Amino acid sequence: MEAVAKTKYLKGSPRKARLVVDLIRGRNVSQALAILKFTDKRAADPIAKCLNSAIANATYQAEQQNVAIDPDDLWVKTCFVDIGPTKGRRRMRPAPQGRAYREQRHYCHITIQVTSDEAPKTEKELKADAAKAKKAVASKADKKKAAPKAKKETKKAKTEDAELTAKGDEQAADMKAKTADAKNAKTQTTAELNETAPADEKQQDTNEELEKQ
Repeated sequence: MEAVAKTKYLKGSPRKARLVVDLIRGRNVSQALAILKFTDKRAADPIAKCLNSAIANATYQAEQQNVAIDPDDLWVKTCFVDIGPTKGRRRMRPAPQGRAYREQRHYCHITIQVTSDEAPKTEKELKADAAKAKKAVASKADKKKAAPKAKKETKKAKTEDAELTAKGDEQAADMKAKTADAKNAKTQTTAELNETAPADEKQQDTNEELEKQ
C-alpha cells in the first residue's frame, strides 16, 4: 500500500528544506516523526504535517480497498523538494550609501510517499549477510577437513582398544593356566615325609662308613 502527500508554496528556500527531508528518507514513520520533532529547523513542522497527511492517506486507501494495514509498518519510500515560484515576489533591501539590494522570497513544494512494502536492504545489511554466508562456507569446509582426521582417530582408538582387550585376554589365560598348575601340583604330606626319613638315615650311615675307610 502506497500513498502520497504534497505541501505546496511552503515559505522558505528548497535548499534549506532539503536538509530536513534528507534526515527522514528511508526511515520508518515513527522514527521520522521523532526526528522531525527534535529538529531545530523552520521547515521541520510543515514537513511533519505533510508526513502525517501521507499516513492518513495510506490508512484511508486501505479502508477503501478492505486491506488491513498497520501505520507503524509504513516507511518513507521517497521524499523530495521542488523549487517554488519567485516571480512577483521580489523585494528590495536597503544597503549602505543609499543603495538597494534585491532579494527574492523563495517558496518550495514538498512531496512525501510512504509505503508498507518490505524495505530493501541497506549496504550494511548486505555486507553483514555476505559475511555470514562466508562464515557458513568456511565452517562447512573446516568440518569436511576435520572429518577424515576424526575417522583416523576413531580407527586408532578402536585398534588400541582391541589390542588392550587381546592383552587382557592373554593375561587372563595365563592366570588360569597358573592356577590350574598349582591345583594339579601334589603337596607332600607328613606321612610321606616320615616314610622317606629312614631311607635317608641309612644313606647317611653308609656315607659316614665310607669316609672312615
